[in-house]
Amino acid sequence: MALSPRFRFLLLFFVLLAAFEIPLLLEPVDRLLVQPFTHAIAVVSGAALNLFASGVRVAGTMIISPCFSVNMDHGCKGLEATVFLVAAVLAFPATGRARLIAAATGMGLVQAVNLVRVVSLYLLGCYQRAWFDTFHLAIWQTIVFAVAILYFASWTRGRTPAGAPQ
Repeated sequence: MALSPRFRFLLLFFVLLAAFEIPLLLEPVDRLLVQPFTHAIAVVSGAALNLFASGVRVAGTMIISPCFSVNMDHGCKGLEATVFLVAAVLAFPATGRARLIAAATGMGLVQAVNLVRVVSLYLLGCYQRAWFDTFHLAIWQTIVFAVAILYFASWTRGRTPAGAPQ
């Protein structure tokens, strides 16, 4: 009995999602990959913030200035949305080349949006502290995931799956 293309996609998507997410929970992966990645995001964000506010510095995964300090913790890296998007793209029945290009492009897009997120949240923390939690916990997380989902939907629209009748 052959699996339907939709079921095959969903099964592969969830397997890939688990295969990408579970290692992120392991201490060595966190220490060797996630923390350096987080530090890099903090450094880039700090550099961007210094264009808007003076005195911003980075220490590890913390962005610090006289007006506000924040630690880039879980959910601040765009990793969840990136992993979700990459799993969806790689599970989609397209050519390997098309999937790799879409995954790389999608990763860049999610990280660019996440950079805007971090910078804007930091500025909110400095200048509109009362709005910070709402934007941090609800609005920006939704926007980052929405960008990932809309990118995937846009990429798949009109794409003929590999092996499908034309």
